[in-house]
Amino acid sequence: MNFHQFRATTLQGREIDFSVYKGKKLLVLNTASACGLTPQYKSLQELYEQYKDSGLEILAFPSNDFAGQEPGSDAEIAGFCEMNYGVTFPVFSKRAVLGGDRDPIFAWLSEKELNGVESVAPQWNFHKYLVDENGNYVKNIAPAESPLNIEIINWIESKNG
Repeated sequence: MNFHQFRATTLQGREIDFSVYKGKKLLVLNTASACGLTPQYKSLQELYEQYKDSGLEILAFPSNDFAGQEPGSDAEIAGFCEMNYGVTFPVFSKRAVLGGDRDPIFAWLSEKELNGVESVAPQWNFHKYLVDENGNYVKNIAPAESPLNIEIINWIESKNG
């Protein structure tokens, strides 16, 4: 199983089959609108603008799993992201990223038995996961690390996923 086998619905209600991301490097993360790390949306948008034409996609998944920091509806989240940070990368419908009802995407990202690399569940909002052009899990990046972290930049710019 790889990441390209999933699908999800955006905040605007559009279903996306992740096979459209074949050939692209992906930064996948869980987000929240009322978190101390929420200003990372600005850095994420900067990263997206700089590298989207080079094959980077950022996929954000709002979640209310950490301290109730994403209480809004999908429409409220969409308005918040656009108005406050000018987000143009895909943001998907709110979902659970932890526990028994976690979304299958985050089960895959969190479990070595599924992704083949490591078991690391989101530690907090803005936990980042890197997925290569072939849909393979690469690694995770801690929530407090900036999206503009040199490790992320070097990975995006490397020729090998």
